[in-house]
Amino acid sequence: MAEMTVELVAVERRLWSGQATFVVAQTTEGEIGLMPGHEPVLGQLVEGGVVKVTTTDGDTVRAAVHGGFLSVTAERVSILAETAELAEEIDVEAARSALGAEDEAERARATARLRAAGQSV
Repeated sequence: MAEMTVELVAVERRLWSGQATFVVAQTTEGEIGLMPGHEPVLGQLVEGGVVKVTTTDGDTVRAAVHGGFLSVTAERVSILAETAELAEEIDVEAARSALGAEDEAERARATARLRAAGQSV
């Protein structure tokens, strides 16, 4: 089975790194799916996006990602986010409360948090 190294990093910390078989992310150009051997690409991540990483063990790592970039080579995917939260770290009730915020960016972040946590919006 082909695999690639994936790093998910936010400004304040590394959230996850390891071997994976598939990555999905939302960029300003649209959603992108990445497998080992993908052509090199640079992409700007959207505010309020979700990144999904399928590990070589078959587990899925989900994160709400707010801005940043992704860099892809044939062997590596680096996701460099301004801020990001792993699904298991998300306070679902706080995210639901933030859906009613007046600030559009805050509503987008709340929506991404809920999607990353596997909640319907």
